[in-house]
Amino acid sequence: MELSRNHAMELLCRYVKNERMLNHCYATEQVMRALARRLREDEESWGIAGLLHDLDIELVDGDLSTHGLETERILRNEGLDENIIEAIVMHNEIVRGSKRHTQFQHALAAGETITGLIVATALVYPDKKLTSVKPKSVVKRMKEKAFAASVNRENIMECEQIGIPLNEFVEISLAAMIPIREKLGL
Repeated sequence: MELSRNHAMELLCRYVKNERMLNHCYATEQVMRALARRLREDEESWGIAGLLHDLDIELVDGDLSTHGLETERILRNEGLDENIIEAIVMHNEIVRGSKRHTQFQHALAAGETITGLIVATALVYPDKKLTSVKPKSVVKRMKEKAFAASVNRENIMECEQIGIPLNEFVEISLAAMIPIREKLGL
């Protein structure tokens, strides 16, 4: 079963209170919807996965050894499709002790991670606006290990495992986030 977006939003707002984390989830939803269109996948499923991927982050207090397991429990109780649940859990593959192996899993890991690099890039611009960010600037920042050091570049590079070169992946992701820039405060 799929959750409606409204129901997914209710769940997200019930469990996630931090505005930055909510914005990250909104951005990830948009990136995942764009990736689904590009790859001819189910936009609703991919969007819901992006929206809910960090549902338990506050419940587990950011503990990566358990992040995803509470989300799995909550979403199973909601009757959500297993593929969506597994993609969400596997965006933090540490919790399963195994590697991501599906296009959906790779897309979510790459898609949720690129949002952080794009936001960090926007924040170093004088106007702090997404519309000022150029894809080549994000790609350049990707190579600067000290810039947004917590952003896992290996996760972003999983875009290549879904058949999208880095430059195109950044273009798709940035373009997906721009329509919600005001909601993101960027």
